[in-house]
Amino acid sequence: MPERNDAAISFLQTRRSRPAKTLIAPAPTRAELMPLLEMAARTPDHGKLEPWRFIVVEKGAMMRLADLTSEAGERLGKSAEDIAKARSQFELGQLAVVVVETQKDSAKIPPLEQTYAAGAVCLALLNAALASGWGANWLSGWASHDRGFCQAAFDLADNERIAGLIHIATESSAPPDRPRPNLEAITSWIAE
Repeated sequence: MPERNDAAISFLQTRRSRPAKTLIAPAPTRAELMPLLEMAARTPDHGKLEPWRFIVVEKGAMMRLADLTSEAGERLGKSAEDIAKARSQFELGQLAVVVVETQKDSAKIPPLEQTYAAGAVCLALLNAALASGWGANWLSGWASHDRGFCQAAFDLADNERIAGLIHIATESSAPPDRPRPNLEAITSWIAE
């Protein structure tokens, strides 16, 4: 029998993201954040391309991003409600890590696998933060898919896009668990 890690199993069986709007100060310091980024960077990476990078958004930059979100929303013709909702992740944010997918030329690793790896980094960072006792939430939204916003906010290159914004701070309240998938409905077996 393989050696079990019961603490890790218990964590994975009960993990639950914390809504970003419920996260309050303090957020991790730079020294506290670095081990979380190290854990996230251990994500499986076919071809060792590292098709991701991190941009850490600290509290002082949040209002600038909220304003850029409003500008992008107006340019895109978004409703006032959509703009307010998109702004709120920055207005309320304490700290966020932008996981940037960085597509790299490779004859062996297709772009889709690089996208998967960047998404896996988002989940690894989310879980690292939660396992370390922080509240954390993985967000995106229409602004994060808009080239104009991405270039103005984060100076992304043409081969880059946002895989996710991982908000990390102190949990103010534990959310109730939500319904989980019916495994029998989504699982099939091949025996031969």
